[in-house]
Amino acid sequence: MSQDFKGLMFGLIGVIIFGLTLPATRIAVSEMDAITVGLGRAVIAAGLAALFLFITKARRPEASELKKLALTAACVIFGFPLLTAIAMQYTPASHGGVMLGILPLATVAASAIFAGERPSPAFWLCSLIGAAAVILFAVLQAGFELQIGDILLVGAVLSAATGYAIGGQLSRTMGGSNVISWALVISLPVLIPPVVYVVPDLPQSLSFNVWISFLYVAVFSQFLGFFAWNRGMVLSGIARVGQLQLLQPFITLAAAAVLLNEPLTLMTVGFASFVIAIVAIGRKLQVR
Repeated sequence: MSQDFKGLMFGLIGVIIFGLTLPATRIAVSEMDAITVGLGRAVIAAGLAALFLFITKARRPEASELKKLALTAACVIFGFPLLTAIAMQYTPASHGGVMLGILPLATVAASAIFAGERPSPAFWLCSLIGAAAVILFAVLQAGFELQIGDILLVGAVLSAATGYAIGGQLSRTMGGSNVISWALVISLPVLIPPVVYVVPDLPQSLSFNVWISFLYVAVFSQFLGFFAWNRGMVLSGIARVGQLQLLQPFITLAAAAVLLNEPLTLMTVGFASFVIAIVAIGRKLQVR
């Protein structure tokens, strides 16, 4: 297998893991508050990360790497999880899944700004078409009204794209698994106070589905998924692997239908199909 193909396969594994995040989050916030789900998941992931770093005897980050780690943490440990957890209280997971289809365009832009990648004009055009389709879908489904869930999801997209680009660049020198692990560990002092504050208000009894969903977003979405995702960005580039996120709506739609019984409308499937076609085209376009 070529390096590019391996990178895309790692990226695809990450996309599949991330594609289940919104349905799992929506189940979790049905009984938990958004802070517990959005930040509490990172506390559990940080414990696993500390164990991983200890077992592998990973080197400590250099001073120049700490700033980028802090920015990565602010985006993918605080920004994206918290914003999506709040958004899932207002909007269906299927709608959110297609809204996140704009993430590849944002990741391409972030890769150019933060990581020095130079997508070709055709690649930019392809990304813009995919993003335009996602925006049109959101407008049509919301009846030409801007919903609070959409605003939160746009913020989540910007957070994720920035975190992916900075984390992907840092992975070239630190390794993808070490980047997310150190980002989680250095975040613990900030994560613990708000989580400790809200935990006493949790219901005394939580359903099995809620616990499973919460553990999924903690172990897979917040931790293991980044092992594959960051590795893919190292091998194939941030912008190219970022395009795989256009596949994420399909995964989220299927998961929302199975786990939440959310209906699959013809319009939703049609837009998701169009977006996935953009991936196939973008796969062959140049990124320098």
